[in-house]
This record gives sequence, structure tokens and C-alpha cells, in this order.
Amino acid sequence: MTYALSVLDLSPVSGTNTQAQAVRESLEVAKAAERLGYHRFWVAEHHNIGGLGSPAPEILIAAASQITSTIRLGSGGVMLVNYSPLKVAEVFMELEALAPGRIDLGVGRALGTDPRTGAALRTSGSEAFPQYFALLSAWLLDAADVEPITDAHPAREIHANPKGPSHPDLFLLCTSVESATFAGQVGVGMVFAEFIARADGGPAVAAYRQAFAPSAFRQTPWAGVATIALAAETAAEAERLAAPMRAGNLATLDGERRRFTSIPEAQAFLAERAGDPRLAGVLARGIVGDAASVQARLDDKARTTGADEVFVMAVGPDLQSRIRSLELIKPS
Repeated sequence: MTYALSVLDLSPVSGTNTQAQAVRESLEVAKAAERLGYHRFWVAEHHNIGGLGSPAPEILIAAASQITSTIRLGSGGVMLVNYSPLKVAEVFMELEALAPGRIDLGVGRALGTDPRTGAALRTSGSEAFPQYFALLSAWLLDAADVEPITDAHPAREIHANPKGPSHPDLFLLCTSVESATFAGQVGVGMVFAEFIARADGGPAVAAYRQAFAPSAFRQTPWAGVATIALAAETAAEAERLAAPMRAGNLATLDGERRRFTSIPEAQAFLAERAGDPRLAGVLARGIVGDAASVQARLDDKARTTGADEVFVMAVGPDLQSRIRSLELIKPS
């Protein structure tokens, strides 16, 4: 395997569990990911979504830093326009102090929620992202004494604490060629979220590499793609375990955020909608099968997209199936 393999976890609420249980389960996935040799463990940010339990990735990263020792930990991602860039810089410099050399700051341009919830978060809107990103970058580099803020900078005399000596690695989470191009222009890492964009990451990776300019963060390009992957002992078992996820995705297309608490309930829902023309697209999302087929398709994805790293979303109807899937497709 010539690419890095990493884990993205959204703190999904399994079965009849609560969101609080989902948060604790994410920490178990983090421990498993380190034990199995994955390169990174990233957590996401979502708001007002009943089926997900991670509105504050920085807290999960802090908790994971205390129960792991080698795996890189990060956000996939912090929705930057929801926050003060100075606050984000300080939070992640503090995480870097807790786990030096292991922290990644992946940021996104979207809200991570619906517009009404975004208003409740007092978001600045995506149009503010370039300015926010520039300020965040400057504060991170200044805090590690890589590029001290000068008197001519808009943030002069304002510094992010705690000071270095190192800073988090910076990434942009992308769902379009345009955002991937921006990531290349500013010289940071890029991860294309195929599971959100519902598109192949190849064009975005190519655009990123073409636009890449070296920066204080990165001298050479580094591109990743993130996809849904679920492996089980057999292909039939993987298809069975994937039913709740697929049923939820199909319901979402109707504007219904519905969580399926059991496999039979999800299978019945999918059977009722067997004639839905959108079902084929739902079934095609992600990689589902036995270990050998999932590994082969991940290898192919890295090759065809040109990605340096593939993030697999740890999916499954319960914690046991999520961890077992990671065991079956672990890095070789």
C-alpha cells in the first residue's frame, strides 16, 4: 500500500443509544484506530443533527490525546466561519501543547448545519472564509515563531496562546474543485469529502496539485479523499450491516433526518422503496463488502484519484461492527 490510511469518525448514534454514548464510542474507535496502525483519527463538526454526536471536535481531540500516544488526531473539520479565528488558533495551539506533533487542524468553509442553526451559532457566512483563513494561518505561525506577525499585519500586537514550539498541521476540507484550488494556492493539505460531495475526488486532487504553492505549512502537496467504507466477514453480512446507513441516506433525500435503530427496520424501509430511482445512487455511495473487496477498492481509489491518503468513515450499525470493519481493512 503506497498511500496512508486514516479514520474519520462522525460520532454516529447507534441503535437506541444516546448522543452522549456516541461521543464515548468515538473514543473507543480512536483507541482501535491507533492499535490497528491507522495514520490519523479525525472527528467532525455537526450541529442540530440528531443522529450525530460531535458538535465540538476540539473536545473529542483533547480526550483522545489522553488515551492515545502515537496516532495523529485532528478535525475533519472545524467549520471556521462559525467561530473567531483567534479562538480556533488558541484552542488548537493548546491541543498541540497536549500532544506535540500529533495535532491536525482541518477546517471547512460550510456551516456544518442548516442556515437557521447557523444563525443561532452566529456564523459569519461562507463569504468570510478567506479572511478568517488568513487570520487563522497567521496566528498559528506566529504562535510557533515560524512567521511572527509584523507591525503591518491586521492582527499586530495580538497573539495566540499558548506559544509553540510547534503548530498543528493545517488542512482544508473540500467538496468542490474550487475549494481544492484554494487549498493549493495557500499551500496547505487538502482532503476531498466524497461522501458529502457525492462525487469522485480525482478532479479536485488534480486541481489542488496544479494550484499548489509552497508555504510555511507545507513545501509539497498532500491530498486526501474521504469515503464511506464498511467491511464485514462476508459481502452479504456487510450489505446487511449497511442497511441503517443506506435507509437514513435515502430518507435524507426526502428532507427527513431519520435514524433507523435496527437493521430489520432499515431493510423494510429500503424494500418499500425498491422502485425509487434514487436508490441506486444511495447504494453506490461508499464501499461495502468483504475485507478483500473493500481493500481492493480502497487501493483503486487511491490510484485513480491520485490521493496520498484515504480516510475511511467508520460506519456500521453499532460500535462492534465499526471496529471490526477497521480491523478487516487495517493498513498493511
